[in-house]
Amino acid sequence: MRIEQLEYIAAVTRSGSLRRAAEELHLSQPALSETVRNLERELGVDLLERKRSGAKISDEGRELLPHIMSVLDAVDRLRGAAGDQHRISRMVRLGTVNTATVPLVIPTVREFRASHPVTQVELVGAQQAEIHRGLLEGAFDLGLVNYLAGDDLPPGFRTTELLRGRPVVCVRPDSPLAALDAVDADSLLAEPLVVMRSGYVMHRFLHRLLDGRTPSFSYSTDGAEMGKLMVAEGLGATVLPDFSVLGDPLERRGAITVRPLAGDATDVLLVLQRRDSGSVPRAVRDLHELFVRNARACGAPSPGEGA
Repeated sequence: MRIEQLEYIAAVTRSGSLRRAAEELHLSQPALSETVRNLERELGVDLLERKRSGAKISDEGRELLPHIMSVLDAVDRLRGAAGDQHRISRMVRLGTVNTATVPLVIPTVREFRASHPVTQVELVGAQQAEIHRGLLEGAFDLGLVNYLAGDDLPPGFRTTELLRGRPVVCVRPDSPLAALDAVDADSLLAEPLVVMRSGYVMHRFLHRLLDGRTPSFSYSTDGAEMGKLMVAEGLGATVLPDFSVLGDPLERRGAITVRPLAGDATDVLLVLQRRDSGSVPRAVRDLHELFVRNARACGAPSPGEGA
């Protein structure tokens, strides 16, 4: 068994297909496939599920994946102890629901890059369920997701609270809603709304806030960043956590602003999660610590850890 065989399995899991893994590794697909088959013969397990449409990790391979990742993490630690800085470079993969990209994620990644010049950071926008699946399968090292206060936390993850805020109405300064001290549901319904797609926490919150009623007109989009841009262009209003808007370049330039929701005291949490098993590579630990420190600098309370 060779280390590169395990790295190839990890690459297929990350990319979701044998073809994309071969491109990522700069190998021919037949060469990659044959290397994986040799490992399968040695282990006596079909690690990949092969179909006409392509190959992906099998159920048996997914069960063995935590062990494979543990071996690769151990190799990283060994290389680090030996001081081989070029060989320990690895990619840290961060899944994010995009609710704090500008105010928190970008400064954190910039600082991480300065202290880890040979470690790449891959940012992947995804919904919460996709991030959880990616963490469990090893496709993500860390995940940034939202919860409403009182939501149950899923098992199998170590969760650190970074930011806690309130849902606010994000509007242009010339919107009729900007003239209000606070926006109630009836006023919100009278304006076009930019709504997060189903699967996002803010979609669930808005549906609860409007109690099944529908706005005069609505758009549907993925993620807060596109929502803020659409608001800035005058397409309507949206409802986001305050920490997603305050400090954003569009807010600093006066292109968007926020108003509180009348009579609402819901807390929205931005948390950082990782799989609660196996060793954690040094680069992942360092990025985690930077997120916690920078969240505190944003005025958040001292983050706490859960299950």
